[in-house]
Amino acid sequence: MANRKGRPGRAFEPKPLDAVDLRILTELQRDARVSFAELGRRVALSPPAVAERVQRLEETGVITGYHAAVDPAVLGFPITVLVRVRPSPRELSRIPKIADEIPQIVECHRMTGDDCYYFLAHLRGIDELEPLLDRFTPYARTTTSILQSAPVPRRPLPLHADAL
Repeated sequence: MANRKGRPGRAFEPKPLDAVDLRILTELQRDARVSFAELGRRVALSPPAVAERVQRLEETGVITGYHAAVDPAVLGFPITVLVRVRPSPRELSRIPKIADEIPQIVECHRMTGDDCYYFLAHLRGIDELEPLLDRFTPYARTTTSILQSAPVPRRPLPLHADAL
């Protein structure tokens, strides 16, 4: 995780992002394993200059981390569910704590509207769904959808100078 306060001993002064920063971010969203030499070639900077910019983007919290994208189905989790959660009165804070305790839940988001949270979970089988939902039912109403496909899979943000 990036240090959002900057380096020790330095005043935190975020610099505005320029077109080169946006091109770097676009390339890293496509392939975070690209070398600084290749990244520099793609954005017309030297490897040390690219490394310095990437470090600044990490330190200022623009880049929050790096990850490997995996296919849950290939790893034995063929069922993906999206569950909307409407907490009972005075139970709002309990929901993210329960979600955090369940390893199959890979995302939990707070949102506006009658349903205050939604989470995404990957399951090995449909028989895992009922016990998962039972963890929430004493404190909330749930609405569950099983995902069939991802016609627009996760993709990079469209970053260009005009977008910001």
